[in-house]
Amino acid sequence: MPQDAATAAKQGASALVGKRDKTTKKSVIFADKAADWIITVGGLGVILAVFGIMLFLLQVVVPLFTGGSTVATVSGRAPDKPGTVVMDRVDEYRTLSVAVTTRGDLSAFHVPTGKAVEAPTFDFGGKAATAFARTIATGDIAFGFADGTVRFGKTGFEVKVIPAADVPAGATALDRHDRSDGRQIFTTLPGNQARQISISATMAEPQEIAPGAAIVGIDYRVGGTVERPTRAFVTVDDKGIARLSLAETKVNLLTRKETTEVTTSTLPALPAGVVVKSVLMTEKADQVYIAERSGRVHRYDTRDMNAPKLAETIDLLPQGVELTVFSFLIGEQSLVVGASDGSVDVYFRLQQAGARSTDGYTLVRAHRLEKQGAAIVAMDVSKRSKMFVTADAKGETWVRHSTTEQTLLRLRPPADFGATDFKAVAFAPRDDAVLAVAGGGRYVEWVVSIPHPETTWSSIFGKVWYEGYGAPDYTWQSSSGTDSFEPKFSLVPLIFGTLKSTFYALLMAVPLALAAAIFTSEFLHPTVRSVVKPAMEMMASLPSVVLGFIAALIVAPIVEQHITSVLLAFVFVPLTLIAAAYLWQFMPQTQAIRLSGVPRFILMFGALGVGLWLASVLGGPLEWLMFAGDFKAWVNRDRGSPVPFMTVILLPAAFLTASYALRRFGPGPRIDGLLRRASGSQAAALDGGRWLALIVAALMLSYVVSSLLAGVGYDPRGGMIDTYVQRNTLVVGFAMGFAVIPIIYTIAEDALNSVPEHLRGASLACGATQWQTATRVILPTAASGVFAAVMIGMGRAVGETMIVVMAAGNTPILDMNIFNGLRALSANIAVELPEAVRDDSLYRMLFLAALTLFVITFVVNTAAEVIRQRFRKRAVSL
Repeated sequence: MPQDAATAAKQGASALVGKRDKTTKKSVIFADKAADWIITVGGLGVILAVFGIMLFLLQVVVPLFTGGSTVATVSGRAPDKPGTVVMDRVDEYRTLSVAVTTRGDLSAFHVPTGKAVEAPTFDFGGKAATAFARTIATGDIAFGFADGTVRFGKTGFEVKVIPAADVPAGATALDRHDRSDGRQIFTTLPGNQARQISISATMAEPQEIAPGAAIVGIDYRVGGTVERPTRAFVTVDDKGIARLSLAETKVNLLTRKETTEVTTSTLPALPAGVVVKSVLMTEKADQVYIAERSGRVHRYDTRDMNAPKLAETIDLLPQGVELTVFSFLIGEQSLVVGASDGSVDVYFRLQQAGARSTDGYTLVRAHRLEKQGAAIVAMDVSKRSKMFVTADAKGETWVRHSTTEQTLLRLRPPADFGATDFKAVAFAPRDDAVLAVAGGGRYVEWVVSIPHPETTWSSIFGKVWYEGYGAPDYTWQSSSGTDSFEPKFSLVPLIFGTLKSTFYALLMAVPLALAAAIFTSEFLHPTVRSVVKPAMEMMASLPSVVLGFIAALIVAPIVEQHITSVLLAFVFVPLTLIAAAYLWQFMPQTQAIRLSGVPRFILMFGALGVGLWLASVLGGPLEWLMFAGDFKAWVNRDRGSPVPFMTVILLPAAFLTASYALRRFGPGPRIDGLLRRASGSQAAALDGGRWLALIVAALMLSYVVSSLLAGVGYDPRGGMIDTYVQRNTLVVGFAMGFAVIPIIYTIAEDALNSVPEHLRGASLACGATQWQTATRVILPTAASGVFAAVMIGMGRAVGETMIVVMAAGNTPILDMNIFNGLRALSANIAVELPEAVRDDSLYRMLFLAALTLFVITFVVNTAAEVIRQRFRKRAVSL
């Protein structure tokens, strides 16, 4: 009966199994489809998000390259006064214009309508000025006369905000916003207010400068402080005599009494028959330029007013071409030269070797701008940038940018304007309008929009010749303490800094991380591995700001103080570990197996400590041997020879060369045969002897090559080795390497462990050693995963911000020197963005930096994926 019961039970179970429902549950199907749908949508969402970010960056960046545009054009006819117009000004609101003539008349009008506005008049007693000068940013003016006198004055706009109720009841409406009482313009403002604009003008009494001679050239500068204002001016008379005068006024703040001291100096005489076209003087009165109509310029060095010198005479134009305009740009370092052939060039005064001048400086043409179709007849410069406007004899008015050599706008008057004989042009103070005045009171105003004149593809990614620089260069400098500063937006130093920091971080991290991954995966005892791997992974949790803080405040000073020991550690630590490995071979096999777990791991750290101790102890003596006792003085080339350092640098290459020569031409194969037949200790001794012989041969070879290189004049100092700065690329490499190592180690170790065990077993069964198995079987098979680990670590290094900001000195320079600082793209964004004004050039340039970083990452990751797929196909074939 028990047997029958068992048989029945089996039959019943079989029946149950046979009746089991094999159809998939609807809930499982639903979950599978939902997961598939969610994954698909999520993947598409990630792709769309990436492209959305890129499109957002593009729409912020594109306006940098759109140039300028004309918003509106206004033309009309204003009341005209006799005399030649020598200057025209427009207020910052583009409401009122005032023109000054050689007879001292001021002609003011409402720009939108051309209605005349009453303006003061300078009383010249019926005389007409023979020379005129003005300052760039202020309304200070100077006149010279045929009787040898000069007069100084000032014109400007008085602007007030008043209650709307204070506007005169009889004011006439000019347009929707403006009214006038004949002397002032009132503009309606929100909040029941009005803006009142009127013309102000003052003129001092005449001063006799050149008795019996006519003033044919003059320039004028006002400076100093409130309690000690200064006035400097230079004049040239028709006899060719140039005089420089400096007036310093001292104001008693209690009595308001003024005491003026005037110092006048006569400059070296000009050649006979000179026809003076223009005279310029710098704000400090240390340089004077007298330009002839022929284009010849006489430059005077007036730093010592008691002994002025004719520093240089130079021809700026070809023979037969006449000089028509000659002016400074804001900052008074750029000279704009316009000519009768329509050419416009910009010159810098630069110090150059072999200059044919008394002060070592010479005028150098830095920028050649596009020619206009006719002679340049009028010009005005921007009060806030390196833009300026030129008008030619055919009536074309061009807006230009000096540094980028762009022609931003080509402005033409309306078709019904008539003959375009422009007498003067004016650039609005906010660079948002250009006003041109022609004969008969005719004028035309172009309202323009030029938001980013300093940005072009060539200025961002190419070399640009900026003021104060001896040659074109890559420069990033977004701000300064002076009003005449010109922003410099080259991304090349930032891209270079990003790649430089990434390279040194990977140089530190990749060998250590991969070696650690191979050791952990293939040689470390599983018990120790279970502790080491989580500990390494925990390193990735350290915030980068903490690493940057430690690197800047702790590591950088230690490295600076013990730089020789730090450099020697790169030599002694590997040598100590290799020596310990050879000594390990002398240990009996049974003892070695027994100590292969935790004890060997501890002994390894002991060998590491010995290497660091040797580097520390020998740092001082070797500094005397290699660097003549002072590493910082050595890198500056103040002392010492480059041979010892080059010997150490070339040592790895020399070792590989000696090893190859031993195998290819020496007794290498015979030694390998002896090693196979020898016992363990004998093999270890023979292998160690070979290793020592290779070290000695490599040292000798490296020393010989270094001596030969030094003999032909090669010196590594001045390139990758140069002046030492405390926060430098070496420190960044340490800190960023520490941050990147956990990522590379973890992914690479997982890739090595994922190699099928049968490959490892087959290699060992064929007689390969563990090292041969690891390097020739396991590593090639896991190459795709290891390469992915390196590329992910590279992505981490490229995007690193805080470590670079805190430990790299934050200097945007293009320098190969490992002991100098840098600035990366990500660090630049973090540093500059809080100070950027929304939608200005700096703001958009930072977004361009972000887009550049995005593109670099995208290209690198794409290339890495292509290479990884090739590694993967090769591994699959195994």
